[in-house]
Amino acid sequence: MGGCLCLRRMKIFLTGASGFVGAAFAEAAHRRGHHVIGVIGRSAVAGPGLAQKIALDLTDPAALTSALFEHYPDAIVNCAAVAEPAQCDADPARSEALNVALPTQLAQFANHLSARFVHISTEQVFDGTAAPYTTDSRPNPVNLYGRQKLLSERAVTAAARAFAVTVRAPLLSGNSPSGRRSLHERLFAGWAAGKTPRVYSDEIRQPCTAGSLAEVLVELCERQDLLGVFHWAGNEPLSRHELARRVRAHFKLSEKSAPLAAITRADTPDVSPTRPANLALDLQPLAGIIKTQPESFEAQLDQFVVPPPFRDWYHAQK
Repeated sequence: MGGCLCLRRMKIFLTGASGFVGAAFAEAAHRRGHHVIGVIGRSAVAGPGLAQKIALDLTDPAALTSALFEHYPDAIVNCAAVAEPAQCDADPARSEALNVALPTQLAQFANHLSARFVHISTEQVFDGTAAPYTTDSRPNPVNLYGRQKLLSERAVTAAARAFAVTVRAPLLSGNSPSGRRSLHERLFAGWAAGKTPRVYSDEIRQPCTAGSLAEVLVELCERQDLLGVFHWAGNEPLSRHELARRVRAHFKLSEKSAPLAAITRADTPDVSPTRPANLALDLQPLAGIIKTQPESFEAQLDQFVVPPPFRDWYHAQK
């Protein structure tokens, strides 16, 4: 394994603490004995794992600076983002503030404090035409979200080269705090509403659970010898249609109660140019130098629960 492994208890300043990955990170870091100070939205509910929580507007640089100076962390972990491409398109100013300006400020502060900085980016920095992508592959984002995340990667490296690590993450699976955020939860939302989800048979993704990504982020807080940009995902690239089909089979739902419509990218020429076709990732060197290992999609399925908002619908199908 090698490398510098930090075993001391760290004070970690976490943004996006009430989000999908942030909540999972807080729990994982707490299990490892770290003290996590979580920034949540003013109306958000924080999950377990936080030693302290702060309600803070992350688009307010002065308020953020004040909070960072107050807590003087050993590490800063950025899980805050506008992670939906459609939301970036709808409000580019807000998404730029959270996806680019925020990580830039956090990286500058980490450099000032000599603090570890861990940042999440996305596989959507690639255009989907030359998978599998290595960390040396040339980024070429085809949507605003990917462009903003690529800008954030470059800004983070420029501001805190000696302290920062960025992880490009994939489509996320698992059980989100809201029960509506992840891969299988969105399928349930469609089915419960009487809809037939349209899923691409020729759009390839390599999902991992938010919990798996969180474990990697905690390790990277501790492995301060690892710098630069890395990839993380599950170990199976699958089409969106195959992912949906396997979710349905796992929960023993019938084709009648949980229909799926397989489509191709040619069926949606208006949106396909901004949707990368194949975002399979090469996980080396990271997968070979940390303890957490990539999960199969079958192992991910075993962790899924019926989303709470749709349990009544689900039990009515049995």
